Amino acid sequence: MNYKCLMIDDDETIAANTAEYFNIFDIKTAYVTNYEAAVEFLQSNTVSLLMLDINLGDRSGFELCKTVRREYDMPILFISARTSDDDVLTALNIGGDDYIKKPFTMSILLAKVKAILNRYEKAAEAANAVTAAAAPAPAKDPDIIYIADDVYLDTAARSVVRNGKSSGLKAMEYRMLCYLIKHSGKVVTKDEFLKNVWEDEFVGEGTLAVHIRHLREKTERDPNAPEIIKTVWGVGYKMEVYGAAK
Repeated sequence: MNYKCLMIDDDETIAANTAEYFNIFDIKTAYVTNYEAAVEFLQSNTVSLLMLDINLGDRSGFELCKTVRREYDMPILFISARTSDDDVLTALNIGGDDYIKKPFTMSILLAKVKAILNRYEKAAEAANAVTAAAAPAPAKDPDIIYIADDVYLDTAARSVVRNGKSSGLKAMEYRMLCYLIKHSGKVVTKDEFLKNVWEDEFVGEGTLAVHIRHLREKTERDPNAPEIIKTVWGVGYKMEVYGAAK
């Protein structure tokens, strides 16, 4: 079956109430309360978004996030009572798209989830439009957009190839990279990213920075000394190299 959301929380009351509330507003939502049930559910159903607690009894939501990221490309929204910066950064670094701290207001959570679903459901269409508007690749293959001498974007596979090694892109990473390519040589401000790419003014700069770092890990020779996606301090980011390869 197809579901918009899956709520994964070891507190069954919270999980059930959240699912019930979302279903009232026609966001088809199911819930499970542990790691094993979540894995089994995802194997049998299609889910557009995960709402994931960190504490899952004797297993961890961090562990589940890593498992999901190996098999699926869907937004993962962490929802947890753990509020330390370390937990937030860990969640984002391992593949989480956002982090909501408990206690949360159900109506705000619903609005947030609707925004994320809308953004991701439009991501493929919007990314394809951005790719079509980008400068034409010098290669004969229309699916290839060269970024630097040894780096190119394979739009068909939605992956970055660097020195012959392919790295898959999450939907938002792909959309961000396409936007940078389209605006190569220009500074893309953080506000522009949030408005035109993320389409969500509530996304924090920390989340944006994590996604930029992931892109650098896939495109740069040394992510700590970027040559392609450069930071313009206090403003945003700029793609310096584009179309270098032949």
